[in-house]
Amino acid sequence: MCRFMIYKGTSEIRLCKLVTEPSHSILTQSYDSRLRLDNRRPVNGDGFGVGFYTDPKLGPEPCIFKSTLPAWNCENLERLASKTCSNLIFAHVRASTEGALAENNCHPFQHGTLMWMHNGGIGGWKYVKRELASSLADRWYLGVKGGTDSEWAFALFLDLMEKEEGVDPSSDPGPEGFGHALLRRVMMRTIAKINEFVRDIPKKHGDAAIGLETRSLLNFAVTDGHTVVCTRYISSKTDEPASLYFSSGTKWKEGKTKGHFKMERHDKGADIVLVASEPITFERHNWVSVPTNSVVTVHKQTVLLHPIIDEFYDEGLNHDRSSCYAVSKGLVSTAPGTTMQPEEARCAPPAINIDSQNTSIECQ
Repeated sequence: MCRFMIYKGTSEIRLCKLVTEPSHSILTQSYDSRLRLDNRRPVNGDGFGVGFYTDPKLGPEPCIFKSTLPAWNCENLERLASKTCSNLIFAHVRASTEGALAENNCHPFQHGTLMWMHNGGIGGWKYVKRELASSLADRWYLGVKGGTDSEWAFALFLDLMEKEEGVDPSSDPGPEGFGHALLRRVMMRTIAKINEFVRDIPKKHGDAAIGLETRSLLNFAVTDGHTVVCTRYISSKTDEPASLYFSSGTKWKEGKTKGHFKMERHDKGADIVLVASEPITFERHNWVSVPTNSVVTVHKQTVLLHPIIDEFYDEGLNHDRSSCYAVSKGLVSTAPGTTMQPEEARCAPPAINIDSQNTSIECQ
C-alpha cells in the first residue's frame, strides 16, 4: 500500500527538508519502508506526487507535481524540492491496488483549492464502483480522470459537499477556507456513504458476492489550503486500521548528522504539525499514534481529534483489535521508534483539552 505525509506550518519550509533529506523521508520510504510489513510488495514504487500551496498572489489553487517514476529515481523531484518552499505540503508515494500505472492515478488529487490523498482501499470495490459513480452529479462523475478508488472517493466527497452542505467546491473559499467543521462533516459523511454502498452489496449481488472482502481501509486526507482533515479508519469492529501518526512542535531542526531531523518544542504552542502514515524520524517522543477510527483536524496549528462514532466504534477501554488484516496489506507501523504501543491499538473513548500538547480531543 501507499504512504503519505503532510506538513502544515506558520512558516514556509523547503520541500527537501521533509520530502527528500530526512533519513526516513517519504522518498526513502518509497524503497525502504522500515515499518512496511507487506513482504509481497516491499516498495512503494508505482509513482508519487507532491502538492503545495504557493504565494496567494499566484492564486489559491495548489501546485501539484506527479510522476509515474519511482520517487527514488526522479531527479526532477530532487531539483524541485531543493528550490521550493511552502507552508502546507502533501506528499504521497504509491503502491497501486486499483488503477494502472499512470499520472492520473497518482496522488494527491486536486479540484479548485482542494487536495486529496488516500492510503488503503474500499472494500468490495468492483461492486461499489458502479453504485458510487451513479450517485454522483454529472460534473463530479465526468471529472474523474483515473481509475483508482481513491479518486472516486474524492469525487464522492465533492458531490456530498455540494449536495448536503450547499457549498460549491469550485468556489473561492475566502481567506479562512471552507472551515474545519464543514470539511470534517463532509469527510465523515463520505465514509458513512462508502459504508452504505458496501453494506448494500449482498442485497444487490447475492451469491456473486459470497466471500468478497468488504472491509475498507480509509486513511483519507483533504485540505483547502487552510485546514487539514485526515482519518484513520477501518470498517471493522475487530481489526486495526492502517497506521497514522502526528507530530507537533515549534521547530523542525536539522541535526549535525546528515539526514537527522527532529521536532523541537520550546513552548506550549505549535508552529508546525506533521501527519504521516509512517514517522519520518525515529525519535520516540516526536510521534503520537492517531486513535483507531478517528478524524484528525489541523486548524490554525491546533490538532483536534474526533472519534468516528458509527457501527464500528467501540468506547470500551479494553477493546483490543487485531492487526492481522492491516499487516497483510502492509499498512501497520509497529517499529520501536514510535509511540505506538499495544494499548494504543484500542479504540479509546473521547477525552477533552490536552492543551499542553496543543491538542484537543473532542466528542463528535
